[in-house]
Amino acid sequence: MLGCCSRISNVSNTLYLGTFVKRLPLFEHTTFTPSKINRKSCTTTSVLNNSHFETLTPHQKQQINLYVETLLQWNQKMNLTAVREASGVMERHVEDSLAIISPIKSSYLSHCGASCENLNLVDVGSGAGLPGLILAIACPGWNVTLLESLNKRCVFLKHTVSLTGLSNVHVIRDRAENLGQDSGFREVFDVVVARAVAEMRILAELCLPLVRVGGLFVAAKGHDPQEEVRRAERAIHLMGASVLQTCTVESHSPNGQRTAIICLKGGPTPSKYPRDPGIPAKLPM
Repeated sequence: MLGCCSRISNVSNTLYLGTFVKRLPLFEHTTFTPSKINRKSCTTTSVLNNSHFETLTPHQKQQINLYVETLLQWNQKMNLTAVREASGVMERHVEDSLAIISPIKSSYLSHCGASCENLNLVDVGSGAGLPGLILAIACPGWNVTLLESLNKRCVFLKHTVSLTGLSNVHVIRDRAENLGQDSGFREVFDVVVARAVAEMRILAELCLPLVRVGGLFVAAKGHDPQEEVRRAERAIHLMGASVLQTCTVESHSPNGQRTAIICLKGGPTPSKYPRDPGIPAKLPM
């Protein structure tokens, strides 16, 4: 998911293929002093008869249905998802994405700030817009950036954002290693999320430099990530963060249960991180 190095930002006008704006406006943020870190677990259950989707407004449901329809149409000509049916996209992707909202909100309110109504969030390696685009629909007050390195996926994201009428989404075509060293993006986001991108020790270096001090990094992982998290603890600490909690998320994916790993950033990331593009994946810490 992380490959090329040019940028685009979202505007609310109709998509023109191949036209990309190179810079986003800078984001304002507030720094909070993090509370003491305690490890704990929480459970979010999503079942068909009581799904997260059913808690949305009719307009939000319409936007998600339009997203799913567009995803499956574009998936016929490019590789966006292995899922081929609308019901599968809803169960395996949409519900998974919606399920992490509650852990994000509760963790942010407990450790980062008095309100989570206007979060500045970036989805690293967004791919088909999961989870970032779904979060933007469900939380219209959030300012969501979709970071994706592949041009064709950025074209899809840009088209879908325009089609669904989202005004709170920006699409950037670039690598996380580059944005992490850009003063316009480094340590400015309240929350950074990543789903199905890389293992935790790589993600720590890609994502945590983008998180403001006092903010959160949330990695959506499989049903048993404990060994992966253990191997990543050194990298997480080097980036100025600690594992805050692991949230068990029930899902309809083949493996069933999934886990959200939530890290709290307590101090600044050393300036030498992230390393040059490709190095974090080739030489994980």
